[in-house]
Amino acid sequence: MAGVPAAAASPGAPVARPGARAWVVLGILTFVYVLNFLDRQLLSILAKPIQDDLGVSDGQLGLIGGLYFAMFYCILAIPVGWLADRTSRVRVLAFACMLWSAATSACGMASTYPQLVLARMTVGVGEAGGVPPSYAIISDYFPPGLRGTALSLFNMGPPIGQALGVAFGASVAAAYSWRQAFIWVGLVGVVTGLAVWLAVREPPRGGLDGAAAAKPKGAPVGFWAGCASFFRDPVLLRVSLACAATQFITYATMNFTVLFLMREKGMGLEDVAVWYALVVLFGVSAGMVVSGRLVDRLVPRGKTAYAYVPAAGLALAVPFFVAFIWAPGWELALAFLLLPIGLNYFYLSPAVTLVQQEVAPDQRVLAGALLLLVMNLVGLGLGPTYLGFASDLFRASHPDNSLQLAFYTLLPFYAVAIGLFLWLAKAIRQQHHEVEP
Repeated sequence: MAGVPAAAASPGAPVARPGARAWVVLGILTFVYVLNFLDRQLLSILAKPIQDDLGVSDGQLGLIGGLYFAMFYCILAIPVGWLADRTSRVRVLAFACMLWSAATSACGMASTYPQLVLARMTVGVGEAGGVPPSYAIISDYFPPGLRGTALSLFNMGPPIGQALGVAFGASVAAAYSWRQAFIWVGLVGVVTGLAVWLAVREPPRGGLDGAAAAKPKGAPVGFWAGCASFFRDPVLLRVSLACAATQFITYATMNFTVLFLMREKGMGLEDVAVWYALVVLFGVSAGMVVSGRLVDRLVPRGKTAYAYVPAAGLALAVPFFVAFIWAPGWELALAFLLLPIGLNYFYLSPAVTLVQQEVAPDQRVLAGALLLLVMNLVGLGLGPTYLGFASDLFRASHPDNSLQLAFYTLLPFYAVAIGLFLWLAKAIRQQHHEVEP
């Protein structure tokens, strides 16, 4: 699966400029990603009113936002990715968007915890077909020299989705109920899925990757052979593990920050709808854009930038993350959160760009799905689950600050993630014959 270096990616090579249609498609796919994350994050944003209504614990919230969701989201992404590589990626994406959006509306109709679990699992089934096809479509609309920037703009979907989810979800919950927020967002997603089906054209696979990548490669690689090839490649395996460790931190934090700010820092839903939404929007967006631009500028000098940029971001985030946890009030906590919430996301655009560059054009959806499998099964599946149960464990002896203590236990995972990105840099040097900087 690995190793199809694009001719246009070499230092000094001219970069073709994408046309207007490419930017329109990027905008549409980014909006789908916004809805993807908005749907996904409504649960954490509305955790307190859901707890008050359905009587669920922190551990149960961690399971429903983590492991239960991830089991379907991660595992189904693999066969869906393989199917999309051999059929229409656009139609797979459109159908997936309609499915997860309908399931989101169903979350608002749940009257018991098991019903909510079932609806969230269905959201995971739909979202399995969302991101990997989008990665591949964008990679065939933008040439290698602009691919990092395009994917970083696409990866602004999560911060925009989180920010809109915070602002919209908290506002609707405060004015009406948490149920209305789920129902309305789901209806918007169903209409958006229809728009993708009708408006986005399927691009030629590998059409912008240069003559070497465009040549026929023989018979298509089988599903299991493609999976085995991905995990045999040291670069692809290590970037997946490094992202998994990072997402353990980001998803654990993301799923419990609103509850932490409200329950232990004294923040109200109206304040969440404005101030936390702004911190998420500007912090994470800056992290996505800056990291994407950095790899586009630094990779021509050495591909180890794909590893060093995320490692540096995580190292810089640690002291500010500690200050966020320690801060006595929500205002100071949000001020300290602004930097780490962006630096924590320095990994995503470099990792996605690296994987899309390293594999053949007709294997990009499967490769993207395998990347998401590893990092989401660990990060999304275990991060929120771990933090929720840690909070329940501390609550017996520290009922007033159990989440604060649980957040402190995430600090060793920063060291693990940084170490894995440095290990990735070593693999990149060996595979691409680069010298130590």
